[in-house]
Amino acid sequence: MASGSSALDSLGELDSPTDSGSDYEATMKGTKRRKPAVSKQPPKRTRHTAALKGMSSPSGSSVPTPPGPSPQSVSQGTSMQLSARSVRSMNEESQIISAKDIYDAVCSGKSAMVTVVDEWLDSYKRSQEAGLLVLINFIVQSCGCKGVVTRKMFDSMQNAEIISTLTKEFNEDSVNYPLCTPGPQLKRFKAGLYSQVRAFRHTSTLLAIKLMTGLVEVAVVVSVQLQTTQQQYNTENSKRAHDRASDRLEELQATVRELRENREELSSMMNATFRGVFVHRYRDQLPEIRGVCIEELGLWLKMDPEDFLNDGCLKYLGWTMHDKQSPVRLQCVRALQGLYQEKEFIGRLELFTSRFKERILSMVLDKDPDVAVEVVNLLLLIQQRTDEGLDEEECGHIYPLVYASHRGLASAAGGFLYSKLKSVITSHSQENDKANNAAFFQILISFFIQSEFHEHGAYLVDSLWHVAGSELRDWETMTTFLLQDDELMYEEEGVLIELMMCAIRQAAQATPPVGRTQGKKNLSMKDKKIQEQDKRRITTHFIPLLPQLLAKYSADARNVKLLLKAPLYFDLEMYSSAQWLEKHLDLLLSQVCGIVEKHTEVAVLEACAHLVSALSSDCYTFSSRAQMAFSQLFDVLTECFSTYVNDLLQVGECGIANDDDTYSGATALKRIAALSSAKDPTAWKLFDSCLELLKSRMESRELDKELMVPAMKCAAFHLMWAKVNVVNSKPTEAELKRLKKEVRSFCRVCQDCLSLNQIDIRDQAFELLCDLLLLYSVGSVRSEPALQALAHLPSDSLRSELAAFLLDYVFTDTEDVELHGILTPTEKSEDEEEMKIRLLQKKRNQLAGYCKLVIYGVLDLTAATDVFKHYNKYFKDFGDIIKETLSKSKLINPVQSAKTVCLSLQQLFSEMLTEHHSRQDLTEIRDLAKRLAMSFGIDLHRVRKPLVALHMDGIRFAFRDPQEGEQPNPNVAFLEILSEFSFKLLQPDRAQLAEFLKSACPSAALSWPPVKLYQRSLEARATSKATEQEGGDEVPSHDMPVVKRRRTTAQGSASTTRGSWLDNSSIQSSLHTPALTSTVQKQPAKRIASRKPRPVESDISSTLTEPESEDEFSPELQMRKVKLNKRWLASSSKNTPSPRQQDLNSHLNLLSLIEDDISERDEDEIEDYHSDSDTGYTLPSTRHTSLSVLDELFD
Repeated sequence: MASGSSALDSLGELDSPTDSGSDYEATMKGTKRRKPAVSKQPPKRTRHTAALKGMSSPSGSSVPTPPGPSPQSVSQGTSMQLSARSVRSMNEESQIISAKDIYDAVCSGKSAMVTVVDEWLDSYKRSQEAGLLVLINFIVQSCGCKGVVTRKMFDSMQNAEIISTLTKEFNEDSVNYPLCTPGPQLKRFKAGLYSQVRAFRHTSTLLAIKLMTGLVEVAVVVSVQLQTTQQQYNTENSKRAHDRASDRLEELQATVRELRENREELSSMMNATFRGVFVHRYRDQLPEIRGVCIEELGLWLKMDPEDFLNDGCLKYLGWTMHDKQSPVRLQCVRALQGLYQEKEFIGRLELFTSRFKERILSMVLDKDPDVAVEVVNLLLLIQQRTDEGLDEEECGHIYPLVYASHRGLASAAGGFLYSKLKSVITSHSQENDKANNAAFFQILISFFIQSEFHEHGAYLVDSLWHVAGSELRDWETMTTFLLQDDELMYEEEGVLIELMMCAIRQAAQATPPVGRTQGKKNLSMKDKKIQEQDKRRITTHFIPLLPQLLAKYSADARNVKLLLKAPLYFDLEMYSSAQWLEKHLDLLLSQVCGIVEKHTEVAVLEACAHLVSALSSDCYTFSSRAQMAFSQLFDVLTECFSTYVNDLLQVGECGIANDDDTYSGATALKRIAALSSAKDPTAWKLFDSCLELLKSRMESRELDKELMVPAMKCAAFHLMWAKVNVVNSKPTEAELKRLKKEVRSFCRVCQDCLSLNQIDIRDQAFELLCDLLLLYSVGSVRSEPALQALAHLPSDSLRSELAAFLLDYVFTDTEDVELHGILTPTEKSEDEEEMKIRLLQKKRNQLAGYCKLVIYGVLDLTAATDVFKHYNKYFKDFGDIIKETLSKSKLINPVQSAKTVCLSLQQLFSEMLTEHHSRQDLTEIRDLAKRLAMSFGIDLHRVRKPLVALHMDGIRFAFRDPQEGEQPNPNVAFLEILSEFSFKLLQPDRAQLAEFLKSACPSAALSWPPVKLYQRSLEARATSKATEQEGGDEVPSHDMPVVKRRRTTAQGSASTTRGSWLDNSSIQSSLHTPALTSTVQKQPAKRIASRKPRPVESDISSTLTEPESEDEFSPELQMRKVKLNKRWLASSSKNTPSPRQQDLNSHLNLLSLIEDDISERDEDEIEDYHSDSDTGYTLPSTRHTSLSVLDELFD
């Protein structure tokens, strides 16, 4: 290896100035090709050509060939170029294999490749120039070029001139060439293979790089043979003179000499290929070419470390880690993984690791998750294989990724964390698996506490599930920790309970947590079998232990709330499988009843209600025992409430009830209200007491939310269960009348609560009204003639109050006032942003409840105007709900939906006229019209009739008769707003509306600017706008003026703006009855991860230069901590682009490993560079529980 070790000594000096995007003219223009010296040809070996002849037959071959040149493409004036037919004839006469033969063999697959290669080698040995010419024409043909390089061109022209001539013969009308053409045959062509024209660069680079890989493989074999032969020679030469075999010694010496010559020749060819191809093309404009270069470089480094694994080659991997295109970065990281997997390479990678570790750490936040995953795996190799590894600060960049929303990245980070935890456990040398698992949980608990993501246990468990599944399924170790005293501190116990419950859910459901689910994936039979086994093991282990755990933590609201979820993941049928298990059921029921009597926290009571519902299900044989136990609990709670109800009712008259009585009655009602969501409370007849309690409190104005809110819930649940009972039975007429009277009375009380200043009472009343009006609507009893008497229509005053509630408390920016009302002094010290998110969730729920009333026919469709006119201003907070309401309204009645859209704009325009009129106000209304216009979609024929109706209503409104005291035609400027819908009109409708406009407006008005603008919009053919996406996100969002709200009347607005087409009857809807907004038993909250908008990549090329020092590059690699993005913070953020991207044309500095070569020359451009330092990963939030409003609203 003495001569071979210096094969690529000059690789560090290859950084000469080159181009970046086309063939390297600068190198070729001054270069004349040297003719090879004629050497003595060896005797030709006999080759079998039958396979080749059969394969290359034009008639019998199905292999695709490039199309022949058309008559127009043949150059008539070039005397130097021969036709393909003449070249083929010349080759046949010389018995040299043709370029087409090689091309056909490559396309056909690997069967004929060996024969063809041998034939070409024989022809090359006979005539090097002719053989090289055949190879060149094969490459030209592989590029899809129709031109041919003739002997005359080869001898007399320079490289750049030849390429220029071939470019004229290239089919520039087509973007396809063999390497990028789809199809199975040309896929074989790619497998067989493995500028001014992209095809030339791509194809020739791939060929050259693959050829280089072949040379490296041969060079490795030759090096091994040389080393072996040299050792044999040294052994033979070391013998005493009389023991030496002189013939053997001479033979070995000749072999060593020949191998050294071969190795030097191979080194020369590799050096030329590396210098002439790789150094130019690793920075090519096309990412595919850059990726191929880096991929093959990784192979060279691993196959031939003696020649390539040095700083001169490693620097290219370091530089390309900054490539803009993620596939190139991915190939770079994978190449490094292959190097760090080899222990013997670690010493040679020390300098590279120290210089580029900071960049590698920053890439864990790469904008492409696939790259980030591979980077984490690379860092795990560095941690495991290198002596220095990663310090705690560097590991701190990876740990937060276990909470990332991308599951692959989180799992990779989980593998890194698990490796770190196991290394700590191993260092303490535990005795057995149980001791190791105990140590594992102690360290994991400590990590969870220190990571400060206390509400993301489900995501931590999911990240570790694929590597630590056995430890996380060790239920015995976890329960032993919890049942023993003084094993864990209080905070540690809470963390372990949370992690244990998350592991139970993961094992029982076999699905990732919400936010990490990527599409709907069906479990395989193997996964289903594992899931069933896990569920049985969980049930068997926890049935006897759960009552003990509940007894120990019964006073701790946070922990008992989590433990109550465990039976929901059990195989509950096992309670009936053995008699000895029934006693554990009795113990569980006793513990649940005791927890209900002990706690008043809403979260604990809701958890108990979920469990009551599950255990009382009629599908289980033990359900009667559960129902009896909970009935007895209801008896106790009802008796407790009845004890204080008389005193509570007389508070307004005599003031008998004291604070203790109020508290006792309120806590009993809270517990009853929570259980009523899971169990029918009608048998206890609490409705009258609750209703009288509400009335008395309203009359006396003694408003106690702790008492009135549960009383409202109890009364509402009574009415809901009563509706269920009458549907499932045959009630008498008297029972129906009584129930309808109760509904009417309760709705009247709730309506009075809408005007109170107590936020909790007012909000609860609104949500209950939305649910009950929907449950007792005309549509809900349409299929039951006997129950139609139960239908309850909202009164005009109630309709007005509901609309006013939206304007006063939903579509408002007075968040500080509401926060002041709902925050206690303790809560005011908490994160105010968190409270704003909770407030937004509440508003979304309320808006969803109102929209359901419109969609399902409880309210007139025109009631949606109070929603539609806020579409633009509140698009960030409620845009998805309003858009879905628009869509559903079009299904109900397309024409009236369009008229409602027009009406909402008319109302805004009228409000604008009553205020101080400004052009800015009109522009904001026009912006709303643009967004509403986009909701009509792109099927213009389907929306033809609704759009015409909208325009006609708008024209009538613009030229309505002025009222007393008004100037003539006050609304003519409305035509400017109406013009925003014109681009959706078909041509016949444009003409019809133009005529209608002339008939509706005075003749003098035709010259007014708004009229002329509207006329031009009807004449314009803005067909391009009709193809824009529905939703109108491109419409700029302006803050619309906050108008002074007036209480809406029952009809919603003045009759002059509504038109005669509206009536007061409910619009009939065939849609199914949806889930209720807030008063039914809530399902487990869905948590959705917020995602940061990904910046659009620029096509602008960037200029990259090699740095003079490390300091110039380091500012670009500042690490950032992963921050938690709340769910609704992301949804309510501005619709503006992501933070400013770095200037792609700026000279960014890269870090070089070769200090000596940097001062001599600069690298040329690397195209398409992009720094991903502004990219972060969002973490799935479990901080806030909210129903998926759209699912609940429109499912």
